[in-house]
Amino acid sequence: TLPAALKRSLTWDQGNEMAQHAQFTLDTGLQVYFCNPHSPWERGSNENTNGLLRQYWPKSSDLRHLTQTHCDTVALRLNTRPRPTLGLLTPAQALDKALLATTS
Repeated sequence: TLPAALKRSLTWDQGNEMAQHAQFTLDTGLQVYFCNPHSPWERGSNENTNGLLRQYWPKSSDLRHLTQTHCDTVALRLNTRPRPTLGLLTPAQALDKALLATTS
């Protein structure tokens, strides 16, 4: 339901989770691009999120005992955190602003 201007392409990391990318493109009209192996700068948002998650779970953490509630709490904290790259808006506020701009 997003406006076309907000869904032009999808950049995905290398992995079998997008093995059906051609069908995904046919179904959605969204062009899929893949990052090059060993090129973390091509997935900056992903790398930034990994860094933010490490504040809660350092690399050596045992994740086997995490609950869905704990994961949901961390996700809410990250998703409602103002981002310097968004002019100190939260992701939801930035999306709202973009949606309003496309309907004006």
